[in-house]
Amino acid sequence: MRVLVVDDDRDTVISLLMLVREEGHEAHGVHSGRHVLGAVIDFDPDVVLLDINLPERSGWEVASAIRERRGRQRPVLIGISGEYKHGADKILAEVLGFDHYLIKPYPPADLVKLLGAVGARG
Repeated sequence: MRVLVVDDDRDTVISLLMLVREEGHEAHGVHSGRHVLGAVIDFDPDVVLLDINLPERSGWEVASAIRERRGRQRPVLIGISGEYKHGADKILAEVLGFDHYLIKPYPPADLVKLLGAVGARG
């Protein structure tokens, strides 16, 4: 699969890119909410790992914009947050078009398992 990793923390992006690539996926990373839509167009990912608390344009806004332009089928949106971790945040994520939602810190094995399940569904 093609996986776009979005987080304002460069070390997080590097770590996730390494993990995703070790699992055999093609991966690209961006560090800002304002660059995500361009990366979605250029890289055409199957999955977007999208941090919620981004500078310039939040993950909430980005997810809504992706769904408005691309629909709900593709890419699969996986929201990731360490701040927005309450029940209402998960409901908002679903309303805005996220398919899955992970709370930081999460075990890397959980992400690997989730990517495997997404890949198995095609």
